[in-house]
Amino acid sequence: MRTSFNIPDDVVEEFDRVWQQEDLENRSRAVREAMQEYIESHSRLEETTGEIVALVGFDYRHHEVIRELHSVQHDYQDVILNTSHTHQGEWCLESLFCRGPVERVRTLTYRLRDFDGVRRVKIMVIQED
Repeated sequence: MRTSFNIPDDVVEEFDRVWQQEDLENRSRAVREAMQEYIESHSRLEETTGEIVALVGFDYRHHEVIRELHSVQHDYQDVILNTSHTHQGEWCLESLFCRGPVERVRTLTYRLRDFDGVRRVKIMVIQED
């Protein structure tokens, strides 16, 4: 299947640098592998049930989304036990230590991904009940 994507030039340049450095045969192969990793990480989160302990990390442009992010975090106080915040130039890095029903932590993770000013959201499930 052929498809096209709208991706910033700097991201494509960095992606090309990485897959070529790893000596993959072509960009299509690298994209397929990246997509498979994405599917696997999301499937695990979707298939998990019960209570979990997890670390949710994300980076964002402070001035673009801080009010909205604080609002989301307040909506999920029932599962967010601790937060950590650091500044990295115009970007901020935040980590949320969470414990509670996987549905709440999953929804929190997806809500954080819903902002244009948020670049990446990663979740590490530490413990499943």
